[in-house]
Amino acid sequence: MAELNYKIVETIAVISESPKGWTKELNVISWNGRPPKYDLRDWAPGKEKMGKGVTLTEEEIVQLKKALANLNALSE
Repeated sequence: MAELNYKIVETIAVISESPKGWTKELNVISWNGRPPKYDLRDWAPGKEKMGKGVTLTEEEIVQLKKALANLNALSE
């Protein structure tokens, strides 16, 4: 398996934390030296392990923000 390198450029938000200390976070991450993208996934304490997640471009995060704003407007 190829080595996976990443650098967390910015932590935007910690969404939740499990009783075992894992956190669901929205971060900006550079994967394997590529330009940074938005990333939502679970992280073990100390960031030594990670769960499966989703990585989004700037354009995709803008569309997600619009979709969430519309969802919020419907529930009011």
